[in-house]
Amino acid sequence: MSTGTITADAAGTWTLGDLTVNRVGFGAMRLTGSAAFHLGTPSDRDRSIAVLRRAIDLGVNHIDTAAFYFSSLRSANELINSALSPYRDDLLIATKVGPFRDYAGEWGTSARPEDLRAHVEENLRQLGRDHLDLVYLRRMRQESIAEHFGALAALREAGLVRHLGISDVEPRHLAEARAIAPVVSVQNRYGLGDRAPATEELLALCRDQGIAFVPFFSIAGDGGAQGATTTHDDALLSVARAHDSTPAQIRLAWSLAQGPHVLAIPGTGDPGHLTENVAAAALRLTDEELARLNEAHRPG
Repeated sequence: MSTGTITADAAGTWTLGDLTVNRVGFGAMRLTGSAAFHLGTPSDRDRSIAVLRRAIDLGVNHIDTAAFYFSSLRSANELINSALSPYRDDLLIATKVGPFRDYAGEWGTSARPEDLRAHVEENLRQLGRDHLDLVYLRRMRQESIAEHFGALAALREAGLVRHLGISDVEPRHLAEARAIAPVVSVQNRYGLGDRAPATEELLALCRDQGIAFVPFFSIAGDGGAQGATTTHDDALLSVARAHDSTPAQIRLAWSLAQGPHVLAIPGTGDPGHLTENVAAAALRLTDEELARLNEAHRPG
């Protein structure tokens, strides 16, 4: 498909609380280097900054990041600050708190509820902001998220956070959080070939309750944090050929087709891949193509 003039608004918009965003956004994790969460080869700083600025030029106004997105020489938040500050009024930057990495990059134990203010303040410092648009509580295997989410709700009341979301959760955690404060977004791993039944249920609950659903690793598939999968079945390749598109674009189009409340946040440090990802906003799969893909990738 031609990608030259397609912008992120081609897939439509969704309103997160009082903030309207285009349904195709950008995930910042892969900006920092060759190995997400690890000390791989650092990214080229100028190229990463150029990717961020190009994303804005292509209509992206929803960026997903976190203070724990860093490699040996690069911080996603610092790159965002350097590339985009002063920020446009229509740009929503979402961050995540809960997991913790020390200065050497090693994962620590998950944050206690009383630690979350420091996590929020670290994101504020790195991004150069006095409030965060959207903060996800990333669950770290806790049975209950009530205490942690309650701590974030207090920061929302204090004005440090505008809107709240939850990540890596089950349906019961959504109910638990909504009893404490409004939830505008849920972020879980989800995509073709990666459709856990509990997440399928969450997808439907979010649709019914007017909550955004933001899948991560929707392109990566079994590649996860290491990057996009190179495993593509015949159904996916056939649909890609029919649209003169890449398999990654079809994966994104399939995700967006799951409902108007689904927002995509594909991440890349490559300018060409960025343009292709945004162009997927204009792809429209037929009912027959969606059925073929669903048959080939049944929920597991």
